[in-house]
Amino acid sequence: MKEVIVYGHPSIRSEIIDSQIPVPGPDEVLIKVVVSGSNPKDWKYPVWTKKPHNSGDDIAGIVETVGSNVIEFKKGDKVAAFHKMGKEHGSFAEYATAYSYTTFLVPESVSFEEAATIPLAALTAAYGLFDTLELPTPWKPAKVEIPLLVYGAATSVGAFAVKLAKLAGIGPIIGVAGSGVDYAKSIGNDYVVDYRNNDHIAEDIRSYLKPGQKLLYAWDTVSEQGSYIEAVKALEPGTQSKLSLILPGEYPELSADKVTFRITMVGAAHGDEPYQRDFAYMILRQISKWLSEGKFTGHPSVAVEHGLAGVGEALKDLNEGKVHASKYVFRVADTPNCTSAGY
Repeated sequence: MKEVIVYGHPSIRSEIIDSQIPVPGPDEVLIKVVVSGSNPKDWKYPVWTKKPHNSGDDIAGIVETVGSNVIEFKKGDKVAAFHKMGKEHGSFAEYATAYSYTTFLVPESVSFEEAATIPLAALTAAYGLFDTLELPTPWKPAKVEIPLLVYGAATSVGAFAVKLAKLAGIGPIIGVAGSGVDYAKSIGNDYVVDYRNNDHIAEDIRSYLKPGQKLLYAWDTVSEQGSYIEAVKALEPGTQSKLSLILPGEYPELSADKVTFRITMVGAAHGDEPYQRDFAYMILRQISKWLSEGKFTGHPSVAVEHGLAGVGEALKDLNEGKVHASKYVFRVADTPNCTSAGY
């Protein structure tokens, strides 16, 4: 099969190689990839780790075969999946593997392109809202107003956070966005603040609160270029306020006495803690149900020319900040000299 290896040094690039079709482990599903999604981590991990690998983790395709312990899926099922980050057999290939509990059924009404935008970003959004921030859930919605700040409301994680928060009855939702302001307004944010050329972002955020209302929750899906500083300024001071951050690293400007903050790591879905695995299993099946009911949608996407052959240039675009309010996806059948049949 054809498989993409992504390099982070000396520059971001990709190479297509010939590999053996992987054999799924006992708890895994082998998926014939129709469309692969992409995320910023797809270039960040090869750069950070200096380890060339198939860094794609968003899979949409057809089940080819399943491991001996898998009873939920069968050959021919239309699925999407979150591949374990850093593990071999990622989504930038004709075939990929994923654990069954981070795989979910995709209704026929949803395209492979749309499905490929969902797994990693939507799961990250859910962890941030319902685990890190401990907010009410869609299955036990909020009964009172709970203001929520989503910084980066037009990013894929931010947009999914808005959609999930709406399902949970959380609001008012105050989104912060830049060039994706119009998209952020279209998906359910009650108010949207444009951060561009804005020296009073926090003040603008707080202006949407009712008299006496406190902003105690913020999901910063950017966590760069001072976004978290603006989030802290907007939050009610004190440890009762909670801030979810998306990027690992040091945040010297933040202190424990200002707000309670924690980094949301979607990799926990494939970690050792059973609760985290169960959460991923549950939320992805809820998303499958909501997709079939028309209550949930994927993120806008752009299909990259030449399929997997376009991975390297697309990841460079992500690195350079050229992609706004959309996700790059790769149709495997568009790859030159690829034998995979299209769907």
